[in-house]
Amino acid sequence: IEVYAAMLKGAFGSSRVFGNTMAKMLTLCLTGLAMAVGSQAGMFNVGGEGQLFLGGLAATMTAVYLQGVSPFIAVPLAFISAAAAGGIYAWIPAVLKVKLNVSEVITTIMLNSVAIYLCTYLTNSSGPLRTHDRGVMAGTDAVPEDFMFEQVIARSNLSTAIIYSAVIAFLCWYVMKKTSVGLEMKLTGENQRFAFFSGLSKDKIMIGAMVASGVICGLVGMFEVFGYQQRFLPSISNEFYFDGMLVAMIMNYSPLGIRLMSFFFAVIDIGANAMELSIGISG
Repeated sequence: IEVYAAMLKGAFGSSRVFGNTMAKMLTLCLTGLAMAVGSQAGMFNVGGEGQLFLGGLAATMTAVYLQGVSPFIAVPLAFISAAAAGGIYAWIPAVLKVKLNVSEVITTIMLNSVAIYLCTYLTNSSGPLRTHDRGVMAGTDAVPEDFMFEQVIARSNLSTAIIYSAVIAFLCWYVMKKTSVGLEMKLTGENQRFAFFSGLSKDKIMIGAMVASGVICGLVGMFEVFGYQQRFLPSISNEFYFDGMLVAMIMNYSPLGIRLMSFFFAVIDIGANAMELSIGISG
């Protein structure tokens, strides 16, 4: 009882930790939805971690180079950069899958390492994009303050990225469950031969779903930086996408189920850290 009480206190005990729990939930929810969007069309995207890294770096460098420009111009361009980086990186294994029948599981796993090591090289102590700020061993220059998302709860990781995340989550649910596009994706994912003989352009549907999955992952990378990290760091993600994959698979890729399970996982993750500190039992 004492241990679980400490875990709940660590997740809900103050406005700050509750904000951290909500921020973690948003990350898990979006990465889980990214997995679900691809899977609906039969594309198993395991490369979301690399897409997240590239999206975060692209958005950060866009903001850094546009320092002094109006936020109404720079921030939308950062959105586009993050979405493009993640989407293009997901497009590569998608084309290999539909054109050459190369397993997207293998290619996305391999491309994960390529993206992570590339971003780490570019931003480490000897990389071309490294910062010269004192006290920062590895990372880019900081995103200008007026480009950052505002905090919703003081001293927490929760920012106005919650608004954009809610819009993305709603669009994913609406497209997957309420549109003809979602039905075509579902038919393609369940039976590609049936989709082909039904006259559906299964190749375009599969590639589009994979690219959409990559776009979401790229935006998650931007939200991490612009929400609270302030600069791209090689440690931007602690395998967030793989946690999101687990959430999606547990809930059988249901958009609504992913939201609920994301909250549950966030409570466990944030609460376990506090439990370990206060009770001395490893989370």
